[in-house]
Amino acid sequence: MTAVDEWEQQLAKAGDLSPDLVDRIVGLHGDRAQRAIQAVSENRVKSYRDFIVVVGHEDEYVVEDDACSCKDAEYNLDSTDPEQLCWHAIAVRIARALDETDEHDMWYSDVRDFL
Repeated sequence: MTAVDEWEQQLAKAGDLSPDLVDRIVGLHGDRAQRAIQAVSENRVKSYRDFIVVVGHEDEYVVEDDACSCKDAEYNLDSTDPEQLCWHAIAVRIARALDETDEHDMWYSDVRDFL
């Protein structure tokens, strides 16, 4: 079990972001964790039938199994290290653990065509 899996399980069990859990997540992920927590608090993690999407400041990013469509994940992180996650993937983990995803009963691929 990775450190990410551990904090996600503890978060799901606690049901909220206690100061200790925030410190643990930020200690592991730094600024990315802070951005992720902000995104969850602003309800920017959207769950569609086909994907989970995090709304960023410039675009929307598809996250699947901790892999993200953002440039940070593509260029700056080691995809073989399960503890290196972009802030979008961290936000998805946090939102799922807290049951805080914004649910949409539609296909994101259909919605994306309108954007």
